[in-house]
Amino acid sequence: MEEIKLEDFTKFIDENKGKRKFRQSVELAINFKGIDFNKQDNKLNLEVNLPHGKGKVKKLGIFATEKSLIENAEKLGIEIFDGARLDSIAGDSARMNSLLNYDLIAQQSLMPSIAKFLGQFLGPRNRMPKPLIGNMTLAAISNEMTKRIAIKTKGKNLPTVHCIVGSEDIEPKKLYENMNEVISTVVKKVGQGRIRSAYLKLSMSKPIKVM
Repeated sequence: MEEIKLEDFTKFIDENKGKRKFRQSVELAINFKGIDFNKQDNKLNLEVNLPHGKGKVKKLGIFATEKSLIENAEKLGIEIFDGARLDSIAGDSARMNSLLNYDLIAQQSLMPSIAKFLGQFLGPRNRMPKPLIGNMTLAAISNEMTKRIAIKTKGKNLPTVHCIVGSEDIEPKKLYENMNEVISTVVKKVGQGRIRSAYLKLSMSKPIKVM
């Protein structure tokens, strides 16, 4: 299956960017064929680090109780959510909804409690926090989360996935490389023959077929 050429991709981006009063995301939709997403083994739940980042990123928030971790988060400007008060967060719909404004990370020991109190809300929205594992530093994970996206099947086993590959202020060549990184990751998982098509669009533009 032939992919869009860089020059055609660049022309599409240049013709559609800068036409709104907000910074548009660049979004990719991949459509599949011959895959039974009713089978658990076929469901997609992938993470991809975009080579050139997402461009537009949400503020970081962390669930923590450890003093040193909280102090470090404060220095980095990361919003802190008290890991000892998860039950009160779960009982406040406004606070729950406010979590969706953040890319979330968490002290690893809090993950079971987060799953218990917030999992039913965050899980279906693909917003569960990324745990701090081993020697991973807050600075390192902050940098990673400016690049990391999730590719996950949603709805009732629909044969398509959607994700962003950047924002319109990233130069087209870098967006093109981000897009190809996502497509390559999905192809490795499902095989080239299982992809029916792929389309790319800016938030408010018409789509263009890229594969």
